[in-house]
Amino acid sequence: MDIIKTLHEELNISRSQAEAAVKLIDEGNTIPFIARYRKEATGSLNDEVLRDLDERLRYLRNLEEKKEQVISSIRDQEKLTPELEKKIREAATLVAVEDLYRPYRPKRRTRAMIAKEKGLEPLADLISMQMVKEPLDKLAAEYVSEEKGVANVEEAIAGAKDILAERISDQAEYRTFIRNMTINNGSIQSSAKTEGTESVYEMYYAYEEPIRKVAGHRVLALNRGESEKILNVKVLAPEERILGYLEKQVIVNDNPYTKPLLKEVAEDSYKRLIGPAIEREIRNDLTEKAEDGAIKIFGKNLEQLLMQPPIVNRVVLGWDPAFRTGCKLAVVDGTGKVLDTVVIYPTAPQNKVEESKAILKKLIKKYNVSLISVGNGTASRESEMIIVDLLKEIPEHVQYVIVNEAGASVYSASKLATEEFPNFDVGQRSSVSIARRLQDPLSELVKIDPKSIGVGQYQHDMNQKHLSETLQGVVEDCVNKVGVDLNTASASLLEYISGITKAIAKNIVAYREENGAFTNRKQLLKVAKLGPKAFEQCAGFMRIQGGDNPLDGTSVHPESYEAAKTLLERLGYRPEEIAAGGLKGISKKVLDYKKMAAELGLGEITLEDIVKELEKPARDPRDEMPKPILRTDVLEMKDLTVGMILKGTVRNVIDFGAFVDIGVHQDGLVHISEMTEKYIKHPMEVVSVGDIVEVKVISIDLAKKRIGLSMKL
Repeated sequence: MDIIKTLHEELNISRSQAEAAVKLIDEGNTIPFIARYRKEATGSLNDEVLRDLDERLRYLRNLEEKKEQVISSIRDQEKLTPELEKKIREAATLVAVEDLYRPYRPKRRTRAMIAKEKGLEPLADLISMQMVKEPLDKLAAEYVSEEKGVANVEEAIAGAKDILAERISDQAEYRTFIRNMTINNGSIQSSAKTEGTESVYEMYYAYEEPIRKVAGHRVLALNRGESEKILNVKVLAPEERILGYLEKQVIVNDNPYTKPLLKEVAEDSYKRLIGPAIEREIRNDLTEKAEDGAIKIFGKNLEQLLMQPPIVNRVVLGWDPAFRTGCKLAVVDGTGKVLDTVVIYPTAPQNKVEESKAILKKLIKKYNVSLISVGNGTASRESEMIIVDLLKEIPEHVQYVIVNEAGASVYSASKLATEEFPNFDVGQRSSVSIARRLQDPLSELVKIDPKSIGVGQYQHDMNQKHLSETLQGVVEDCVNKVGVDLNTASASLLEYISGITKAIAKNIVAYREENGAFTNRKQLLKVAKLGPKAFEQCAGFMRIQGGDNPLDGTSVHPESYEAAKTLLERLGYRPEEIAAGGLKGISKKVLDYKKMAAELGLGEITLEDIVKELEKPARDPRDEMPKPILRTDVLEMKDLTVGMILKGTVRNVIDFGAFVDIGVHQDGLVHISEMTEKYIKHPMEVVSVGDIVEVKVISIDLAKKRIGLSMKL
């Protein structure tokens, strides 16, 4: 198989792009590095395409390896023919290779094997030739043998049938036909295990849908209902058509003695051997595709969440709400440093509202708090009421935001949080996390296992390895897009930088603590275990503000420093001018990019990137994202009326819609059908996590705490 050709066709990229990307990956370059600093080679492939390419490359190489193993195994059995080898080498999927290998794969003892051991294979051969001129009982009598364990004619015929059924089952082309027939014409069906049971799976109690049409989220829901022992799920195949096809393949002679028996053999082979295996394969394939889709959505949601704009230079009070144990508060300054922590008890059962307000007023005054970040967990509603009351009583202008606290408790109990705040308890750490995730979502959320951030669906049911790899890739891309300040970034942030491992990230922090702030990027080479390759991969993403070289504060890679300096000289700028806020208008001074790039020994795309960076150094891609809605008043579910139009923040996007926070305790659902007037295949075409959207309330169910919203205003 020509892997490069396959990648070029499947990913719709040129052959040279595929070749360059594979070469760069094989040389040990990371995806963020290739996407940012090797655009010339790959023709500007972005990180998303590169990650797809990397994943597909691994699959195809694994497929080639499997083919070699299979060919070698069949060759060792001395059963490899040129035709079979050609079929194996041309197979496009692992399933196709497995089908071809099935007859030669070492099996556990089957009924057919036992029949062969009893010497019944010649009888099976006679039947399959379909030329017999006398009843099978007569033929089979010759194979009755006490010594071999064949007691009578019936047993001899049954054994021959088992051998024939297995032969049919082992035919790769039969399986391929039956698999395709089932996928294209079969359906998936579910029913309740116990009638009358109330559950979230009620819509699946009498459900049937063509396999071709079943949506990913329904597959995952069926799987979960089945594993929770609430649903029976099965694949319904077009059995009559399949049996008709098998009989046509197997019965080639209208022999009165063998025809009825071969009909039975075909049915047995399908119902006992082929059908169950294909049902498992189809279910696995549906699950895999559904998981891939769900993981992609999770990744997109996570990216949007991580890329939310930071709220800089504001003193934030983080509020981790609770009932019995009290609300934990942490005051954090504009750089994320903890100034104070305290516990108040404004909620039930203590209800010390006035005492709590007095403490809050003191904190706001003392530290100049201008923003309160409230976790959306238990007692969040009650806490919000108290905050709104308080804001009416104080002269200071303070706003509040309800933040998604998913993962805060996971972080606060982690080894990392213990190292960061050894003297804090779990609640204090959690309130610090709630404050900081508003100030700089990316820096704070990288400390939490991405699966715990709560922007997916069915994440605990899916292939955890694939999920983790995808989400780690998303975090890595986000961190490298933004870049990090080498002198303030935590080890948890640094470890996501291209080329940096967990151990090197810790070594960078240790070096910083021992030798003081980095003054230039070259000093990275003095960090333990950080060699030239790691330096090449990471240097461009590490920023140093106010260091020896103004270019260290930009995303210009050290390999291009000489060219950048020559460019500045030619255009009449000094490097020092970069730090003063960029060289406005420099892009207009480069009149011929092609000519200038050739003179500087650079690629044209690299030159454009350098000029863009010099014009606006260390620009933050998050600045273009929608800012969070800051509130000063509260809205309750009972205040809502149908027809009301509100502004809200998209909290989660799933296959069938999006959940939007409209400022009441319950997120409302905008169903996919209520997103836009035109037909869309997926909500992602219209919204992303973090988007600020205008919605109309279309239904309110107080009992079930459900709010229906529409974006069709």
